[in-house]
Amino acid sequence: MQKKMPDAGGPAFYTVADAAWILGVHRKQLNRAIRVGVVRTVLRRSRLVIPAAELRRVLDRGAR
Repeated sequence: MQKKMPDAGGPAFYTVADAAWILGVHRKQLNRAIRVGVVRTVLRRSRLVIPAAELRRVLDRGAR
């Protein structure tokens, strides 16, 4: 029996530009949300990135 993993193979982190494209907002708007603490980011290899779980949380919240 094979288990299905919904996020297997997907990226664990997204750049701000990629996340903005996925969310359908301008990068400046996402940077503002990051600055005020609405969207959580982490530092990976000296780059600010958004964890995939955080992006899913933001997408789920917007769907309500």
